[in-house]
Amino acid sequence: MRRRSLLIAVPAGLVTLAGCGDDSSNSSKAGASPSASAASAAPPPKIVDGPLPAITAGTKFGTKPTVAKGSGDPSKNLAVRAVITGSGQTVAENDFIQADYLGQIWSTAKVFDNSYDRGTPLLLQLAQGSIIDGWRYGLAGKKVGSRVLMAVPPTWGYGTQGNAQAGIKGTDTLVFVVDLLATFNAKSSAKGKPVAQNDAALPKVGTNTDGKAPAIDIPKTAAPKKLVSAYVLEGDGEAVKESEAVLCQFRGMVWESGKEFESTYAQGRLSQFSIQQMQQVVKGLAQGVTGKKVGSRVLVVVPPSLGYGDKPPSGGAIKKGSTLVFSVDILAKM
Repeated sequence: MRRRSLLIAVPAGLVTLAGCGDDSSNSSKAGASPSASAASAAPPPKIVDGPLPAITAGTKFGTKPTVAKGSGDPSKNLAVRAVITGSGQTVAENDFIQADYLGQIWSTAKVFDNSYDRGTPLLLQLAQGSIIDGWRYGLAGKKVGSRVLMAVPPTWGYGTQGNAQAGIKGTDTLVFVVDLLATFNAKSSAKGKPVAQNDAALPKVGTNTDGKAPAIDIPKTAAPKKLVSAYVLEGDGEAVKESEAVLCQFRGMVWESGKEFESTYAQGRLSQFSIQQMQQVVKGLAQGVTGKKVGSRVLVVVPPSLGYGDKPPSGGAIKKGSTLVFSVDILAKM
């Protein structure tokens, strides 16, 4: 079982299709425990340049760093410094970021968490309640390709309760090194190479990469009886595994009526789901995404037997026996 990052304030809400109907439904919006949506009790921090301990080894972007113990007392404010300044897209609050990181305690230099050893970058949203506030405030405005060094006081970390699992006391200031690998938002698109769509019996999907919803042209023919999963844009990232989760843009339509039943583009937010969870909701979508490369746009046509069958969500565009058509942009995985 993959070890969950200690940075995440609460279990991340996964957008699923459990209640998809039409665009007026909000049932697919991300949810989490009540504490995730509660307003933070701490005011926005004053951001200062230091003091910050030195990175003594592993100084290159993407390499595991070694960080010295903090010297003297840490600042009561949030100390943030880009020790390497990248040239990529600027990160904004509520974006999803992909990052490698190491966290340790100021006073002891004890490392309590890092992604470098796991070999899997963290994928999370810089949103209130989804991540400690030190990251939310400290990383906003930084560019992809940057290495950011931060010292986070308890006020914007784990508060006075600390984190017993990680050995963090309520008085501990935390030191982080964060390598910003990528950022994603509601305007993100797959960037793969177009693949010919020559089968007249299948829907044609637009190849635009401007963050707008791609057109889906469904033919006036009978829907296929078996699952279809085909590249529209083929990316060059790693293939999605059944044990992983994906971050994506998607648009879903009903073959028979041509009606759209759900769209991240219309909602203005990305979708995040685990393949195993989606197996319990729309099995065909989970199967259609598995094995496809990150950075791709994929056409997935789901027959009723792998969709909702004779038990569709109530009150929406999906009816008994509906065939579902998806365009899915696989932006990232973890």
